[in-house]
Amino acid sequence: MDPDLADGLRDGESIVGNWVSIGHPTVAEVNGIVGFDFVLIDTEHSATGIETVAELVRALQYGSAPAPIVRVGGNDPVEIKRVLDIGVAGVMVPMVNTVAEAEAAVRAMRYPPEGIRGVAGGRATGYGSEFEEYVATANDALVTIVQVESEEGVENAEGIAAVEGVDALFVGPSDLSTSLGVAGEWESAVLEEAMEHVIEATEGTNTAVGSLALSEEDVERWMELGFDFLIVGTDTRYLIQGAAELKAAFEEAAGDE
Repeated sequence: MDPDLADGLRDGESIVGNWVSIGHPTVAEVNGIVGFDFVLIDTEHSATGIETVAELVRALQYGSAPAPIVRVGGNDPVEIKRVLDIGVAGVMVPMVNTVAEAEAAVRAMRYPPEGIRGVAGGRATGYGSEFEEYVATANDALVTIVQVESEEGVENAEGIAAVEGVDALFVGPSDLSTSLGVAGEWESAVLEEAMEHVIEATEGTNTAVGSLALSEEDVERWMELGFDFLIVGTDTRYLIQGAAELKAAFEEAAGDE
């Protein structure tokens, strides 16, 4: 858990994260060196399994590394429970379209009587050695992020943002733009209008709102729009961009000779 991250999101602090979908601990560890506030481990659109997630979390929790957040494959209480038992700082739940779905996600994140999370002496509790302390503090210290990434989700954003226990909304630009009929057009006025609606839906609440930025232009545009936090780039994109830039530099230099 990372109470500082939870408090920062709830207080509206500017927080920055990174995205990891490559299932190798070194990738997570290297991204952690940069000094992000958190690193999101994606299991919805990657081949990363639960055992690998555990290794990535261990890599991120070495020293003063960023807080590990895991995006689960869906709003499944069993999947959420297994990830929490690894000892993550929080969970991102994709495709939350209604208040009822947001409430279900919160219940899966919390121990009774506030939720339905099962109790176990796994890694999160120090294999039982810190059991009482963890169980007493987990409901407040864990971060619950729900994704608003459909037209229906945008329409219900105000209600979703008001659900007690939802710490942040995360707008998924790719799925949302597709839902709105402008797939991949991140500069579309239609997408921007929907994003503004979600941002406005969080006003007057302690619910933060964030999104994904894949370029410097995205960062500037999203922050000007009013997002509280961003995930900047992805591990695979870093590899492609870095390799392409140096390859282009070589080809230019070789062509000049």
